[in-house]
Amino acid sequence: MRITTDYVIQFLDTVAARIKEQRAYLTELDSPIGDADHGTNLDRGFSAVVAKLPTVADKDIGTILKTTGMTLVSTVGGSSGPLYGTAFLRAGTVLSDRYDLADEDLVAALEAALAGIMMRGKAQPGEKTMIDTLAPAIDALKSARAGGADLVTAVREATVAAELGMQATIPMLATKGRASYLGERSIGHQDPGATSAYLMITVLGEVVEQIAAKASS
Repeated sequence: MRITTDYVIQFLDTVAARIKEQRAYLTELDSPIGDADHGTNLDRGFSAVVAKLPTVADKDIGTILKTTGMTLVSTVGGSSGPLYGTAFLRAGTVLSDRYDLADEDLVAALEAALAGIMMRGKAQPGEKTMIDTLAPAIDALKSARAGGADLVTAVREATVAAELGMQATIPMLATKGRASYLGERSIGHQDPGATSAYLMITVLGEVVEQIAAKASS
């Protein structure tokens, strides 16, 4: 499967639309354990990304992703801007000068994105963050690929793992970010960052499915 710049831009456009659709829900999740602004902040950031995309549409995938990252860092408040911004910057660095991607390039970019988030946030799985969605998703993707699954099947498995990881944040005690200030009162709430990360993984799955469908038609 070849993932071209057009599909990368489609992914970003669709993420922006999905975040806008779920803005109120993300903010509702953030209300009891954060600043009640996760949805609003991400919507502002990805709206800025969409506005910026036409200026880099003819550039390589690395440039597109790095521009996305820098835009998120400069426009999204709270911790999610630096974290997601770092993720896209790291992925963009891995994919510098590339105009199309093979399956293994996607895996490498996701691994780099996760490593960037963990480094920037000084966080590990199990601390009630977006990492609890992304880490199991990437593990499932790599495991499926190692077992011989095609990318569509592997991303489906990653999406299932992402959802389970997101749901697993509900009983967790937050030890990072604003939610950590609440101590045991953070237990019982789904992490908003884990939820926005899940939305992005679902969009990735949709785009991969579209690429596969077009290739087989």
